[in-house]
Amino acid sequence: QVQLVESGGGLVQAGGSLRLSCAASGRTFSMGWFRQAPGKERQFVAASIWSGGPTYYEDAVKGRFTLSRDNAKNTVSLQMNSLSPEDTAVYYCAAGRGPRNVRMKENYDYWGQGTQVTVSS
Repeated sequence: QVQLVESGGGLVQAGGSLRLSCAASGRTFSMGWFRQAPGKERQFVAASIWSGGPTYYEDAVKGRFTLSRDNAKNTVSLQMNSLSPEDTAVYYCAAGRGPRNVRMKENYDYWGQGTQVTVSS
């Protein structure tokens, strides 16, 4: 069983930046971030796979968010720039054991507790 511990998040004004970090207690194949706004389903944000392949982003965050992964430390970070109120959500770190579609939340085996990101207008 792999545990994920998230840090970061908070309150920021529109146009500002935040950085989320997630540390895994063991090695995983895929690591990424999802977010869930009130009354909405949990949605994919960004993810990468172990082999050092491409990083995947949800269209709405491309060019603003950057995912970084340190395989040696089993950590993943999400640098979020140019934040808007539409980015307000609880952000969840996720990790998966196998080579599956990283955009689907059903393909992740482990989840963090979630961290709140609030962007004020």
